[in-house]
Amino acid sequence: MRGSRSRTAAGVAAVLLSASALVAYVVGPAPEATRAYAEPVRNATIVIEEGGARKGYATPDVSVSGGGGITGGVVTVVNLDSMDHTVTSVATGADGLPVFDVRIAAGTSATVPGVDTLAAGEWAFYCKFHPGMRGVLTVEGAGGGVAPERPTFDQPLVVPPTRRGAEIRLVMRRALVRTLPDGPRTSMWTYDGTYPGPTIRRRGGRGTRVTIVNRLPREAGSMSTHLHGDHHASQHDGQPTTYLIRPGASRTYDYPLTVDGRAEPGSFFWYHDHRMDRTARNNWRGLQGMFIVTDPPLSGVRLPTGDRDVPLMISERSFRADNQLTDPFADGPEMVGHHGQMAWVGPQAPPDDATVGDTVLVNGRYAPYLDVTATRHRLRLLNSSPFSSYNLTFSDGRPFLQVGTGSGLLPKAVVRTSVLLGPGQRADVVVDFGGATGQRVVLESVPAKPGTTGDDARETAVMEFRVGDRARDPSRLPSRLPSPALVSPVPSKVSKTWTFGLHDEEHHGSFWSINGKAFDPGRVDHRARLGTVERWRFRNTSDVTHYVHIHAEQWRTLLRDGQAPPPWERGLEDTWRLEPGEEVEVAARFTDYTGPFMIHCHMLDHEDHGMMARFDVVP
Repeated sequence: MRGSRSRTAAGVAAVLLSASALVAYVVGPAPEATRAYAEPVRNATIVIEEGGARKGYATPDVSVSGGGGITGGVVTVVNLDSMDHTVTSVATGADGLPVFDVRIAAGTSATVPGVDTLAAGEWAFYCKFHPGMRGVLTVEGAGGGVAPERPTFDQPLVVPPTRRGAEIRLVMRRALVRTLPDGPRTSMWTYDGTYPGPTIRRRGGRGTRVTIVNRLPREAGSMSTHLHGDHHASQHDGQPTTYLIRPGASRTYDYPLTVDGRAEPGSFFWYHDHRMDRTARNNWRGLQGMFIVTDPPLSGVRLPTGDRDVPLMISERSFRADNQLTDPFADGPEMVGHHGQMAWVGPQAPPDDATVGDTVLVNGRYAPYLDVTATRHRLRLLNSSPFSSYNLTFSDGRPFLQVGTGSGLLPKAVVRTSVLLGPGQRADVVVDFGGATGQRVVLESVPAKPGTTGDDARETAVMEFRVGDRARDPSRLPSRLPSPALVSPVPSKVSKTWTFGLHDEEHHGSFWSINGKAFDPGRVDHRARLGTVERWRFRNTSDVTHYVHIHAEQWRTLLRDGQAPPPWERGLEDTWRLEPGEEVEVAARFTDYTGPFMIHCHMLDHEDHGMMARFDVVP
């Protein structure tokens, strides 16, 4: 039970006492003269105080003796916070895994394993669950030992097969897929036998019917597929508890690809499982794919096409030694009822319910490479991870030209040196590899400076571009773009405020909340009238960042903390980063369809554990 994790004053004192000895001496049956001249072993203690998710490690810089054996130091972590944390090495070993990685439950202490094997130098570490927490462990005096290794990018990027027809059939089934460069293939739940599933590519306005067949193992249960970002009827929205696809059954989703009687603008959507309380598990096991809506030829717009238009799904998983997926949900929290609404108890109940993978994948493969010509390429970037964010940049500092969001082109192209994407977010960018013939350019994620937006991004290499010779390039870098119209005029009055927070009653469970409540599929939290424009506000009262996704419509971002949004948020959006204490205001017109739709956090554990609400569009 949750109550078993409460700390007593005596317990905390015992933890502090056991970790208080920062300098120890070698002891044992050595001669007296030897003991007199024994060298001290430098140990270290990393302290996490209450509010660590916001404040960071209380001791971000620590030093320890290296050398191994009796001469090596010990690193102890003391967690005085009410949340679980990790101390995880940024550097990886030859297997691609963090060199050290330890989880410290709230109110406990733990020893960081493997420190005595590390080579001398500085070893950056962070918390996987709250990546803005960062520190540096300095290992002193070690000779040799484990050293960090960069990925060698041993396998080619695979672009998923493309489907273009008006009638598409996808079978959910278990399949063996190549994720890691060596060893057995990985058993995953897939759409049509691949991870990601086939990429659907259709012109806006050309209706598309996608039939999903459930041939997964019966124990997988019923499924629900959501086309993230699209505008369609409620019954085709991938409802979390209704219109489910039972084992052995199928369901056809109708996507007209129109908005208010007009062709839907060119967009980068994605489809994935959306089953309530199983979304994180089902996505982890592979039920994800990409969906590109294209524009007709646009006068004056010559973006890269064909093989130079590359969709990239960035995600993460953890693997066992036999290359099979770990099961982070095997010992998940237990759902209980409290005051008529869902809550969870157990060691992985909110806020300790983050599913983070050790290994970053691009289009389902670890550390892939892509051969490119020294020309412009259009990269459609998607973060389909369950929890982590990525601040994407290039190893040689070359810029991105962002031309769109996931929901359409921007009014004006934006030059950026990095692109921050949280779970569910997408960016449409153009990258010029001209002048880089013979070079290997790495796409990597680098956290922003501490205290700035993006400082919680994961630090990792993502993939490599191997640049070949120059080639004919008919594309052009656009300045202004024919972006879809934004809703106007916008009401000055906020119709609905959605507050994202954490509800935690120590003895009765916890849940992620919207307006103080956990999701209830039978409760309508807001009603919007068809044909009207509404202005909504998001507020974050929790200590962690959330990523807010709204179904049904495509939205205009009005304000971020009372200020105009940055240039890359001035097109249509469906998913927003919401930092602790932050407020964002958005607006949309409700058109075409009535019925229930969802608003939720796209950190999938948060969604599964209560942070979702229902709104209805009514006549």
